[in-house]
Amino acid sequence: MEVSAEPTSYEVTLLLPEEERTIQVGADEHIWDAALKAGIKLPALCHQGRCLTCAGRLVDGGEVDQSDSISYFPQDRQAGFVLLCTGKPCSPLRILTNQQDEMRRDRRQHGLPAPYS
Repeated sequence: MEVSAEPTSYEVTLLLPEEERTIQVGADEHIWDAALKAGIKLPALCHQGRCLTCAGRLVDGGEVDQSDSISYFPQDRQAGFVLLCTGKPCSPLRILTNQQDEMRRDRRQHGLPAPYS
């Protein structure tokens, strides 16, 4: 019996303020880095998963590995927020970008750190 290998990349659709763009993102690659390589400029400051500037929100579910993020909480995952600078895809994704204000607001409601609020 042959064991199927994990996918090496996933299709990620970024719902940007002005357009929708779909890119391939390696399973071991940060979404923000893949977007930059594709010529898509997304907001970011710290590139550590702390400041929330790169925040996005999953549309239609999906899984993102946030283990490289310095500050990511179960409440963030439950609300569908992802940090694109440190997030790696684990499935095909649709992500609404530029969600930093919304993520900071959600964090404040839960009493969690919300830098630059």
